[in-house]
Amino acid sequence: MTDRQKTRERPTQRRAFAQSYGSLLNEGFNRRTLLKGFLATTAVAAMGDAFGVSRAAAATNNASTLTFTELDRVRDAADHWPEGYDRQVLLRWGDAIFPDSPEFDLATLNGAAAERQFGYNNDFTVFLPLPIGSKSNDHGLLLVSHEYASPFLMFPGLTVDDYKEKMTEDQIRAVMASTGVSVVEVKRTGAQWEVVKDGQYNRRIHMGTEMAMSGPAAGDDRLKTKADPTGTVVFGTISNCNGGLTPWGTMLSGEEGAMDVFAGDYKTLANQELVERQGWDEDENDIYAVSRVEPRFKFENEPNEWMKFDWVVEIDPMDPTAKPIKRTALGRMTHEGAQVSVAPDGRVVVFMGDDDDFEYLYRFVTRDKFNPDDRAANKDLLDNGTLSVAQFASDGTMKWIPLVAGEGLLTAEAGFATQADVVLNTRAAADLVGATPMDAPEGFIPHTGTGKLYVAMTENEDRLPAGEDDRESVNVANPRGPNPHGHLLELVPPGAPDKPDHAADAFTWDVFVLCGDPAKPEDESLYHADTTANGWFTDPDNIGVDPAGRIWVTTDGPPPDGMADAVYAMDTEGEGRALPRLFYIPPTGSEACSPTFTSDGTSLFLSVQHPGELRLEDMEDASSMADAGTNWPDFVDTMPARPSLVVLTKRDGGVVGS
Repeated sequence: MTDRQKTRERPTQRRAFAQSYGSLLNEGFNRRTLLKGFLATTAVAAMGDAFGVSRAAAATNNASTLTFTELDRVRDAADHWPEGYDRQVLLRWGDAIFPDSPEFDLATLNGAAAERQFGYNNDFTVFLPLPIGSKSNDHGLLLVSHEYASPFLMFPGLTVDDYKEKMTEDQIRAVMASTGVSVVEVKRTGAQWEVVKDGQYNRRIHMGTEMAMSGPAAGDDRLKTKADPTGTVVFGTISNCNGGLTPWGTMLSGEEGAMDVFAGDYKTLANQELVERQGWDEDENDIYAVSRVEPRFKFENEPNEWMKFDWVVEIDPMDPTAKPIKRTALGRMTHEGAQVSVAPDGRVVVFMGDDDDFEYLYRFVTRDKFNPDDRAANKDLLDNGTLSVAQFASDGTMKWIPLVAGEGLLTAEAGFATQADVVLNTRAAADLVGATPMDAPEGFIPHTGTGKLYVAMTENEDRLPAGEDDRESVNVANPRGPNPHGHLLELVPPGAPDKPDHAADAFTWDVFVLCGDPAKPEDESLYHADTTANGWFTDPDNIGVDPAGRIWVTTDGPPPDGMADAVYAMDTEGEGRALPRLFYIPPTGSEACSPTFTSDGTSLFLSVQHPGELRLEDMEDASSMADAGTNWPDFVDTMPARPSLVVLTKRDGGVVGS
C-alpha cells in the first residue's frame, strides 16, 4: 500500500537515536553477519568498534553478479530503465481483456464497462506459466491485484475536496469494478508480449463479486448480515494489496485497509475495543463514496459487514466460475501479502505481514499435507492448521508462538474461547502472547535457492528510542527510533538450503540491510561497502526473487528530496551480498510493485501504481487530473495517468539483470 493511503499521520520531527544498532548487538547478538564478512557502508565506520569491524574490512571491494548499467537518480513525468533493455507497456487501466470489452472512454465509463477491463492501481503481480505445471517462458497467466482507486485522478472535473459529492453513480460503480483482481492470459511472440483477449481463464473480480467464507470464523454470528444470515457469504473484496501463489496454483490476495471504503459512525459498532485494535477507528473513510449506492458499506445500516473484510482471499485462476474464498484461519489483519512454501513433511506454510506500525509477522502451517498429484485434494488445505506470530530475541533466534484458543494465555477468560475469537481478533491475541512489534512489515518472500526468508520493514516514524515505551520503543529487530528509512530482515529456518523447514518452531535471524543514506552517519544505514550514491534506498516494500537467486526490492516512500520510488536488485550471497543497484524508476508520484519473472529470467513484469499522485513542481499531493504530476503512459492531454503493467527485457534476449 502506498504510504499516502495509510490513515495514521506520522510526526515529521525526528528524535535523536538513543541507541546505535551496534550497541544493541553488543547486548547479546554480536555474532551477526557483520562479523562473518558482511560489508557495511560508511555508517559502520561511524559506529566504530561497537560492530567489531574495522574501517579497512568495510572498505573491501566486492563484485555484484548484476551487470546492467546502474541508473542515475531522476524524478520526472516518464519512467526509466537501463541501456540495452526494452520496456513495453503491456496493460493499462481500462485496457480490454475480453473480446467484448468496450473501448476505454472516461465519458461513458461505468461499472459494466470496468468489469470487462483491466483494473486500476495494480499491485501484486505473478506470472503463472501455461499450460499449468509447465515452465513456459512465452505463455501464461498474469494474476494481478488492484489495490485502491483515486476517483479525483480518474475523472475530469473532480477534485480531492469535492469528488465524493460530485461523482455520478456510474463513476462510483466504475471505481468499485476497477479494484479487486484481474486474471489475464498473455503470450510472447518474438520480442513482444500481447494480451490473449479470448483466453479461457480471463476474469475480473471486484467489489461486487460473490465469495465464500471458510475456516473458524465462517458461520459466526459476528459475520451474519441481512443479505447473509448464514455468515458464510460476502460480496466483494477490498484493498487487495500483495499476495502469493499456492503450490496447487491458486492466488492468495491480501486485503489491506478495508476501513477506507466504509462510511458512517464507527462508534455505533458493538465491540469498540476490537474496532480500535483493528484500526477501524478513523473519521475520514468512505474514499469511494460507495455507501451512496451500496448501503451495506455504512456502519449504521449493516453493523457486521465490516467483519467480512481484512482477510486473505484464495482465487482459483484455472476456474473462472469458482467462487473466491476468504480463508479465515489465516487471521484478520491489515494483510500485505501471503507467500507460500512447502515444508519437508509436506505441510504448506503461509507467511504474512501486518502492514501497520508496531504490528507483527505471522505464519500459518496447514494441518494436512500438500498432494502434488491431486490438485482437488488441496482445495481446503488452508482451513485447518496453526496460526502463529513471530517473537525475536537478541541472541539471533526467533520463535513462532501459536495462536490457538485455549492454549497458553489465550484462554476463554481472556476472550479467546474459540478459534473464531482468535482469528476475528488476531492482533489482540498476538499482543497477549508477547509478539515483537515491527516497523510496518510488507514484502515477505521465501528464497527458492537458499530457503531463507526476506521481509521488508517499510518504515516507522513513530518508533520511540529505547526505554520510552515497552511496545513502541526500539527492539533488536527494529533498532532505530524513529525509523524513517526502513530495513530488510533475513530469517533462516533449520534444514538444508534445498529442504528448509519453514514449519519449524524456531528460526535464526539477521539484519540484511538497514536503509538510509550511507553518506549520513546519523542514518545508521548498513549495506555493502560498494553501494553507490544511486544504489542506496529507503522504504522497502515488495520483494521478488529472480531465477538467479537475486532479490529485487521495490520502494514506497515518501522518498527523500530528489529521489523517486524505484526498483533495486542485489545478491543475497557471495561477494555482492547486500550491494543494491538501481534498475528501474517509475514516473513521478508512483511506485513499482511486485517484480515477477518468467522461469528463464528473460522477462521481468512490474506493476506501476498511482502515477501522477504527486505534482512535479512542488512534490505535493495532486488534487485533480488537471494538476497530476504526469499523464503517463499515454501522454495525451485529455487522458489521466493510467496505472499500468510493464515488461522489461534485454535486447539481446538474455537474463534480466545479468
